Amino acid sequence: MTAPARTRTSDDLIRAEEPVLAHNYHPLPVVVARAEGSWVEDVEGNRYLDMLAGYSALNFGHRHPALIEAAHRQLDRLTLTSRAFHNDRLAGFAERLAELTGLDMVLPMNTGAEAVESGVKVARKWAYDVKGVPDGQATIVVAADNFHGRTTTIVSFSTDETARAGFGPFTPGFRIVPYNDLAALEAAVDDTTAAVLIEPIQGEAGVVIPDDGYLTGVRELTRRKGCLFIADEIQSGLGRTGRTFAVEHEDVVPDVLLLGKALGGGIVPVSAVVARREVLSVLHPGEHGSTFGGNPLAAAVGTAVVELLETGEFQRRAAELGVVLRDGLTGLVGNGVAGFRARGLWAGVDIDPALGTGREISARLMREGILVKDTHGATIRLAPPLTITAEELRGALAALAKVLV
Repeated sequence: MTAPARTRTSDDLIRAEEPVLAHNYHPLPVVVARAEGSWVEDVEGNRYLDMLAGYSALNFGHRHPALIEAAHRQLDRLTLTSRAFHNDRLAGFAERLAELTGLDMVLPMNTGAEAVESGVKVARKWAYDVKGVPDGQATIVVAADNFHGRTTTIVSFSTDETARAGFGPFTPGFRIVPYNDLAALEAAVDDTTAAVLIEPIQGEAGVVIPDDGYLTGVRELTRRKGCLFIADEIQSGLGRTGRTFAVEHEDVVPDVLLLGKALGGGIVPVSAVVARREVLSVLHPGEHGSTFGGNPLAAAVGTAVVELLETGEFQRRAAELGVVLRDGLTGLVGNGVAGFRARGLWAGVDIDPALGTGREISARLMREGILVKDTHGATIRLAPPLTITAEELRGALAALAKVLV
């Protein structure tokens, strides 16, 4: 009689990854096997409150019923055609997304990095075709401490040496200025500038929120100088900050929005460049594309995501629960928390370095059943699903207080 196969434990699975997976990540030692809402469960059945939400890819929680239903329905009909043919879901997705953003046209892609790369290409093409910049001379101004992805072009304008070291030669054509510094931005923009590309809130840097008026100043400056304003809302957008988009906190409409992460509902990779017609009309057949971009499954799920956002429920939840988050963190300042920055359900929390690194605090929280992720030094990021309850959020804050003793 054949013995039943032994179920692999978390330790087994982590060890099994070591020789066969590239070591480009350093995950916490938890092996997730199931998830629902704001909670995940590991191989052994231990439950954890997810306070990271896939870096905001899971704004609507794990396996949101409306999104799962949309995916199942589409899986039974059609999943992929490539853009060699039309499909019956793409027009509706593009119409709804354009309406949600207040812009005109959509370029569907897959990952956030693809959206950024596409935005860079579109801005350069616009500079040559519309603005009249001499061929090969277009520049794009970006902010220091940015995080827009990890492709070779994107790390070319990163200031994070861990992301850059060993990956040169780097792509030219970018100027880096300090974030939240309008004078430096003004000095960097000239007749060759195609666009200013910034995150309205810098996520990977530790949820860095600019001064009031900065985004308005960027919008005014780019209009006056005749270049594009590209807002990377891949992590800050789609409800996270209490508004549909973070730029809405200053009533700013950029020329180009870069979207991703939550646009796929935590089910499939979906990203998009959404822009004014004058901008995206510079692309012609054969100049840019993606086999999976705009596929029927992605369009079906993306449409369902837009429908959730159209209700305004998730933006309201992020704003209301953001007050709970800020109040809880305020009470911890001086009690293990050195400071924090928060907007909506998104916070960067600076831990007193005497108590441990961000990685060490994340590991302690994991043992308390709370999943977060560190960033630079002693900073941790909190970005729970927008479906989290006030009780769950307070439980996470209580766990944080406990591990900081």
